[in-house]
Amino acid sequence: MTRVRLIAFVLWLCLTATAWAASPLEYTRATLEQARAIVSSDQNHNDKLAALSVLFTKFLDTDAMGRAALGKHWSSFTPQQQKEFLVLFRRLFQRTYVQELLLFDKPRFAYVGETRLDGEAIVNTKIITPRDEFSVVYQLRPEGELWQVTGITVEDVSLTANLGSQLNDLLSRDSVEDVLNLMQRKYGSNNGGA
Repeated sequence: MTRVRLIAFVLWLCLTATAWAASPLEYTRATLEQARAIVSSDQNHNDKLAALSVLFTKFLDTDAMGRAALGKHWSSFTPQQQKEFLVLFRRLFQRTYVQELLLFDKPRFAYVGETRLDGEAIVNTKIITPRDEFSVVYQLRPEGELWQVTGITVEDVSLTANLGSQLNDLLSRDSVEDVLNLMQRKYGSNNGGA
């Protein structure tokens, strides 16, 4: 029951924090500070994964990232395969991003700045640990009164492009169905998902 209450509380925090977030920077700050609190908490690893996954569901536009990662291969998927891929990609991306956050011991975030261009925004941040600093850049687009992340670059490496390169390699030698089956084995239902 404690886990259910924790997840409900994190979801409530997500909804209330986004209500006051007027800018992409403020929205990003609110979300990352909630993430920092979860990572720094005394919860067990699985509870942290679950809480972070709930938090990032509204923050990350994994559908846009999934389409971008597939690139030219998107049109070779049937509509049903596209739908299945996006569900599996969301689990893969959240797991990748959440697992990276959990690698940091009590991280702090610095908010370097925000740039807006053509209705979209770039938010520059840093993850600061006792030993290192890592540059993290978020690309966001408006979604109603909220902002959604459509791209994340860590130390000049795009997470979407990195996953896209791996998908391109797989799809150059395997069928769409084979790739979906592989993803289903790794990220389907609750297998290894965040």
